[in-house]
Amino acid sequence: MTHRIASLCSQRRVNVRETAYAKINLALHVRRRREDGYHELETLFAFVDAGDVLTSRHAETDSVQVLGEFASALDNPFDNIVARALGALPRADGLAVTLEKNLPVAAGLGGGSADAGAVFRIVRERHGLPDDWRTRAARLGADVPACVDSVTCIGRGTGTELEPVESDLIGMPVLLVNPRVPLATGPVFAAWSGVDDGPLPEGSVREIALAGTNGLEAPAIQRVPVIADVLAALSDTDAWLARMSGSGATCFALFDTAGQRDAAAQAMPRAWWQMKGNLR
Repeated sequence: MTHRIASLCSQRRVNVRETAYAKINLALHVRRRREDGYHELETLFAFVDAGDVLTSRHAETDSVQVLGEFASALDNPFDNIVARALGALPRADGLAVTLEKNLPVAAGLGGGSADAGAVFRIVRERHGLPDDWRTRAARLGADVPACVDSVTCIGRGTGTELEPVESDLIGMPVLLVNPRVPLATGPVFAAWSGVDDGPLPEGSVREIALAGTNGLEAPAIQRVPVIADVLAALSDTDAWLARMSGSGATCFALFDTAGQRDAAAQAMPRAWWQMKGNLR
């Protein structure tokens, strides 16, 4: 009993640090509008080994502090998805969380969902997760269940029905580029053509990515035309794939070598936000 109490006290003193890995959609096929207002889709999720950073420590009550380049975009840190994720998980004690917001907001990278996923991992390390954690995660957002483990997988339904896949793209150099224009998800989905994009292709992750599409690119470009400029700039590099992620406005490019990725990063306009990394 003494050892258990000492171990618990030690755990409470230790800060737990987690990266909220940026989510990208290697392919995103929209199938139909549902009566509840959501859309049925099929998507190939992948994750970059960089993103926001969350640090937590034991506290009497939960709290959230936000800093970083995009902190000002979260005007109420006590009502953001990190606070809601903390409230969704039963614990005997509180957590003080500091969120370093490095990912742009409303950018197609699942930044908020990635933050929530990182909270779930922090709580899992400290306390374990309840058996119904997937249901609790889905209530926070369709991308959150995938963001908890942050590994390549296929999402169906609204994105919450996950199918594991073995990725042949682990370690692949990736460049994320955003024109610094926020783009809300709802209006992009609302402007979708209504034409079924069809099922995801079959094959390896690389083959699915190459043969797939993003059915939201056209409506996103209608709302934010500079997305087309970002895609054109990325396509004019040595990338073997350039595509918009999610509902935009962030686009990504995949490269065979880090040197190619770094050269492409140098060629992007300085006014655009960018992040370099590798696929997990």
